[in-house]
Amino acid sequence: MAAAGSAGSAVGPVPLLLQGQDYAYRSATTGLDFQERMFAADLVADAPGDPVPCVLVLARAADMEMNALSLALAEHDVRMVRIDADRCLDLALTVYHDAPLLELGRWLLRPVLVWERHFDLTALPVDPTTAHGSYVREQWAAVSGWLTSRADWEHINPARGLDRMTQLRDARAFGLPVPRSVVTTMPGRSRPGGGRCVVKTAGRHLLEPRPGALRGLFPRPLDVRRSGAGREPAPVLVQEHLDADHELRVFAVDDRLIAYRVRKLDPAQLWVDPEAVTVEPVEVPDALAAKLRALRRHWRLHVAAFDLLRVADDWYFLEVNVNCDWRWFEERAGGTEVSDAVHRSVRERFAAATATTGW
Repeated sequence: MAAAGSAGSAVGPVPLLLQGQDYAYRSATTGLDFQERMFAADLVADAPGDPVPCVLVLARAADMEMNALSLALAEHDVRMVRIDADRCLDLALTVYHDAPLLELGRWLLRPVLVWERHFDLTALPVDPTTAHGSYVREQWAAVSGWLTSRADWEHINPARGLDRMTQLRDARAFGLPVPRSVVTTMPGRSRPGGGRCVVKTAGRHLLEPRPGALRGLFPRPLDVRRSGAGREPAPVLVQEHLDADHELRVFAVDDRLIAYRVRKLDPAQLWVDPEAVTVEPVEVPDALAAKLRALRRHWRLHVAAFDLLRVADDWYFLEVNVNCDWRWFEERAGGTEVSDAVHRSVRERFAAATATTGW
């Protein structure tokens, strides 16, 4: 990843989460998918005329987890194809409305399992302020939404609308403590818990003001001396500060839980100084595991990552990340447990869906 430029001038006061925010990177758009390259180079013989069952992934070129999945599935003769948001403008794609089939290039395919991960409309290489760019975004928004909600093929993580506020409400309902929280445009006047507070994004952790140029939105301490009674141009999430012993990242792959203890000095360190972050595999306590599995089933998630804080004798829920990336944690901890579990789960779901449809 190459560093991106500054975000440009702001209109009005700079929002709290953009103040002093220097982390930026450029997302690569070069396709590294193993199967895509093999088929494009004619290194794999075409199947007979019948549609080929496949796993369809909607992502972006830099999704290394999906690149690894493509290779792992190829080793088991499972076809995987992808539509990347940053490489889809010249895509030869036809999707049939009255049959669960699509044509991608010269191949006729029958998706039996669909996984949408990082298919972000902001990654489309168009200018959304022009009629052309607005048109392209609108069409891809409609079609990608249809692809990821069709009932005639199976889906990984079919849940939609799992915003952070809903997560906090549901986690509390399932017996997990959560930080006192409020969503507000006046963070200087809102101090849940009455003590120190943290300001967080109510939406995603990354902005993409220009296609491929991403900026981080990291939690930051609320300084009431600077924020005062001023208003933010958009709501933010303000939470009480918790003095935590450590943080826990728990990857859920179906009902299997794979956990890592994460030690860092501040929330942004994972991105701005990753080498200073320590990651080690740990076991999930039984009582916590039961609650996380119940939440996963409630949210209909197959692959996700839970973030929690250990405070005294409690585990506080922070958020669940549906489009979670796990390779970095594995590399830091020196293992491949999450990758192995994901690859196995996708193969098993593909086999079950193929058997059900008779393909």
